[in-house]
Amino acid sequence: MTSSLMIMNKFFKIILLFVFVLLMQACENDTVKSVKRNTKKKEVEINIPEFDADSAYNYVAKQVSFGPRVPGTKAHAECAAYFVNFFKSKGIKVYEQKFKSRSFDNKILNGINIIAAINPESEARILLASHWDSRPFADHDPDNKNHFTPIDGANDGASGVGILMELARQMSKKKPAIGIDIILLDLEDYGQHADEQPSINSENSWGLGAQFWAKNPHIPGYDARYGILLDMVGAKDAIFGEEYYSKHYAPGVLKKVWKIAQQNGYEAYFRNIDGGGVLDDHVFINKFAYIPTIDIIHHDANTDSGFFPYWHTIGDDMSVIEKSTLKAVGQTMVAVVYGER
Repeated sequence: MTSSLMIMNKFFKIILLFVFVLLMQACENDTVKSVKRNTKKKEVEINIPEFDADSAYNYVAKQVSFGPRVPGTKAHAECAAYFVNFFKSKGIKVYEQKFKSRSFDNKILNGINIIAAINPESEARILLASHWDSRPFADHDPDNKNHFTPIDGANDGASGVGILMELARQMSKKKPAIGIDIILLDLEDYGQHADEQPSINSENSWGLGAQFWAKNPHIPGYDARYGILLDMVGAKDAIFGEEYYSKHYAPGVLKKVWKIAQQNGYEAYFRNIDGGGVLDDHVFINKFAYIPTIDIIHHDANTDSGFFPYWHTIGDDMSVIEKSTLKAVGQTMVAVVYGER
């Protein structure tokens, strides 16, 4: 019996030693896996350029210098040529999308959407847009005699374009990781005159260039992760609320952009407040191109229009443009673009 017990004890010791070795190996394997996981989670440092507000301001001023950019005028044609030459001079691929559209007053208008494609070979893309035409009527001017006077549209149109031009200049020097399409949309502001009784189709009289592009993109089957529209983004003390259609069609994009803006110190501009509902170019891009698109647009609850005080008046000139506002929006756009992978 004693001999048998001794043999059994040795046998159990061998088994216990074998189990102990297996457990040690398992622990070592878990440690290696943990290190590998942590290595994969290591954050990649992103170098974000500094947005030049002075440069953006100069691009706004250059557009205004042509005069009101109303379709069919010399100023409109010269400004379009200026945009095309600008992008080409930066080595950026340009598409000129010419189209015809009927206005609310039955005129056939010649429009041109100008698309600048950065990293055109990249499949992953983001759409950045702004309208470049200006309102042919100052129909919200306090002086009735100005209600058929074209406006400069320094803030309403040119400010967003100026920011996108500066962004394009920077991207031509330091390419982002993905593709970016800058679309300058025409015939946004040729909607029904405010002095007239709204027609049954008055809503569709706005954003004619966006409607055309959304139904006929410059590249068949074009798609983008999301889109951002800039409209009236250069006035002093601008406030950008959470616009209704942006929240409806692209809530995740809205939350993302506002968070980036606030993280960069621009919470005074980008507010988590109701921004009202604006029938702007982004609505048609969402509806017809199915690209989730938001609108960064100046909301002012203290005015009758809900927009900045000089909206659709002859007072929308360079005197209303503030470099600090251009900086807030521009630096936010830079952070968004260069943060994409």
